Amino acid sequence: MSARSLAGAWASLRLTLRQLGLTNGLLYILNRLLDRASGGRVRLVKYMVVAQPLGLASASGVRSSGSTVLEDVDASHPWREDFPRPQAVIAARYANGARCLAAQVKGRFAGHVWWQRARYEEDEVRCHFLMREAGISAWDFDVYVEPRYRLGRTLALLWMGAEARMRDEGVQWTFSRISEFNAESLAAHARLGATPVARALFIVAGPWQLALFNGPPFIHLSLGVGSAPTLAVSPPHPGPSRSA
Repeated sequence: MSARSLAGAWASLRLTLRQLGLTNGLLYILNRLLDRASGGRVRLVKYMVVAQPLGLASASGVRSSGSTVLEDVDASHPWREDFPRPQAVIAARYANGARCLAAQVKGRFAGHVWWQRARYEEDEVRCHFLMREAGISAWDFDVYVEPRYRLGRTLALLWMGAEARMRDEGVQWTFSRISEFNAESLAAHARLGATPVARALFIVAGPWQLALFNGPPFIHLSLGVGSAPTLAVSPPHPGPSRSA
């Protein structure tokens, strides 16, 4: 390796450690090495589970756009054909009771947000997330905006629409999981007032999975796809009032 390549690698390592912190930075590097050496069979997945109070988006002052159309998309809605996800994955989400709000800008698919009540089945690793206070809680996931619309108001409008629908259902808190290897996402959720409520590290090797949590159940070993841990989460404190 040349001196220039070494300097570039060192600069990249320093940036990773600065953005993610020492522990997460080293785990991220280890994950990259394991993934490459095993051909994708061995990987590390590290999550922070956060709770976010609803009501902040509606107070953000973002104005609606005449060119942006929001629609609730059910299993028979034609917009689902434009979603950048396998149709089998989308069908499984609806079968599990998930709801979806999608956006179009001037007739073109622009993004979507999904949410679920009571419990959420993770699809990146094997884990069941259970919301203890189901009456006031929801789990949001797969918040996606097409690259060409990421500098505009699409994300804010999507989230405002989803928030309004969840609040109409009595939801005061929404949970989500963030990769602790994604500095940008961590910063974005922090700006939205998200509070960490749990952390999890998954070590996946083929069908085997070792899950480590910072609270009950603390540790879970799975030797096949039929076994998964359940992590129960609660809001950090009572949510905002309905009039907020």
